[in-house]
Amino acid sequence: MTSALIAELRAAFDDRCVTAESTRVEHAIDVSRHAPGLPDAVVYPVTTEEVSRIVAGCNRHGVPVVPFGTGTAVEGGVVAVRGGVCIDLTRMNQIVRVSAVDMDATVQAGVTRYQLNDHLAALHESDRSAPELHFPIDPGADASLGGMAATCASGSAAVRYGTMRGSMLGLTVVLADGKVVKTGGRARKSSAGYHLTGLFVGSEGTLGVITELTLRLQRVPEAIASAVCPFGDVDSAIAAAIEVLTAGIPVARMEFLDEVLIAAVNEYSGLRNEVTPTLFFEFHGTEDFVAECSRRTGEITSKRGGGEFRWATDRPERDRLWQARYDSYYACLALRPNSVGYVTDVCVPISNLAECLRRAKRYAAESRLPAPVFGHVGDGNFHVVIVIDKDSEDDLAEAQQIGRRIVDDALELDGTCTGEHGIGLGKRDILRQECGDAVDVMRQIKAALDPMNIMNPGKVLPDSPAM
Repeated sequence: MTSALIAELRAAFDDRCVTAESTRVEHAIDVSRHAPGLPDAVVYPVTTEEVSRIVAGCNRHGVPVVPFGTGTAVEGGVVAVRGGVCIDLTRMNQIVRVSAVDMDATVQAGVTRYQLNDHLAALHESDRSAPELHFPIDPGADASLGGMAATCASGSAAVRYGTMRGSMLGLTVVLADGKVVKTGGRARKSSAGYHLTGLFVGSEGTLGVITELTLRLQRVPEAIASAVCPFGDVDSAIAAAIEVLTAGIPVARMEFLDEVLIAAVNEYSGLRNEVTPTLFFEFHGTEDFVAECSRRTGEITSKRGGGEFRWATDRPERDRLWQARYDSYYACLALRPNSVGYVTDVCVPISNLAECLRRAKRYAAESRLPAPVFGHVGDGNFHVVIVIDKDSEDDLAEAQQIGRRIVDDALELDGTCTGEHGIGLGKRDILRQECGDAVDVMRQIKAALDPMNIMNPGKVLPDSPAM
C-alpha cells in the first residue's frame, strides 16, 4: 500500500517527494529524547491544495500522515512511530496578507515567527505612519507558526500576551479525507457554532494538517525594560514573583532560573551571574511606565530579600541581562557529554507554584543526574531538564521516575501535566489521570474526524484497541 502511494506521490510531486534515507532521518525526530521513527517518504507541498492531495492519497491507502514544521518541539510529536508520509510544510512560507489597521495577518503554516516579525518590521519601515506591529508569542526557538498552533505553544511572554490559542482568529485545515475546512475568520469575536479553531489548536496533528493561520498581532511597545535579581533561596524568589503579580504590575515576561542552571549558563556562555536562584523580568509600555514598573518591582524584590536589582532599557544591555535565559537549554546539555534532555513542563496556579517548585527541587537534589529547574513563573509554568546519557537505560528510567513525580505533584496541586510542550509521545499515559472521562470525548472526536487513524497516529491519546 505504501509503495503504491509513494509511486503516486512521485508522479505528482516529482523531486518534492523524497525517499532518500538522509532526508527521512532528518525528519525522524525533534529535539526530544524520544527514539527516532523514520517516515517512508517526505513530501514538500507549497499550497493547501497540494496538502489536500497528499492526505487524500494517504487516506485511500491507509497510510499514516505526520505533519512537520521545524522539528523544534520536545515531546516527540513528529516521530513517525508507524512510518507513513511526512508532510514537510517549510516551503509553505508565504505571508498572505497583513492588516495594520485590524492588527491581524494571514500566513501559511511554514512561516516562522522570526520571518513574520521581520516582515512586519519591514512594513513599518516602508510606512512609518502605520502602527509598528509584532507577533509576541515566543516559545524560544524560531518555530513555524503552524507547528506553534498545533502544539498550542506559548513561552516566556505568555504572562502578558497569552498562548497560541488566544492569538488565533482562524485556520485552514486539511482533514483526514483530504477535505479542506476553514475555521473562524477575521472578526474579533464570534458566537457562530462550535469553536473549531480552538479544537485544532493543540491537537498536535492528530485531527488535521494546519496549512494557513490568521493571527492577532500586537503593537510594538514604545519602550522595553529588562531586569535581573538574585535571591538567597527558591521560596524568596517565588514569593517575590507572586507579589509582583498580585500587586498588578503588568510584567511582559517573568522567568525563574535555579542556581544549578545559573552555574551552567555561566560556564556555557561565559557569564558572571551570582550562582543563586534568580528572577528575570521584562516590562513593555511607555518610557515612564516601564521605569515605574521597574521601580515598583525593585521595591518588592528588595522587601523579599532579593539582591542587587539590575535593570536596563537599551537593547544590547537587555540582551546581556537575558543571555542566561536564552542559552538555558543548551547550557543544560553541556553539563554532560553524550547527553540529551529529558524535558518535562508542568503548570500550576501561582498560589501553588512555590510548593510545586520546592518538591521538584528536592527530587533534583536527591538524583545523581543534573536537573536544572527554570520556567515562566509569571503564569505558573516551569520546566525541569533532566540531563541523561542518551545511551543509558538507567538514566532514562531514573529521569522518567522524577518526571512522573513532578507531574503527580502538579496534578495534586490543581495544575496540568503540560503547560506548553504538549502530550506528544511522552505524556499519553498521564492524560487520563488529568482529564478523566474527557479522554473518551477526545477519542470520539478523533474517531469522527479520523476514522482510519492516519493523522499522526500514536500521539496524544493513550493507546487502546480502538485506536
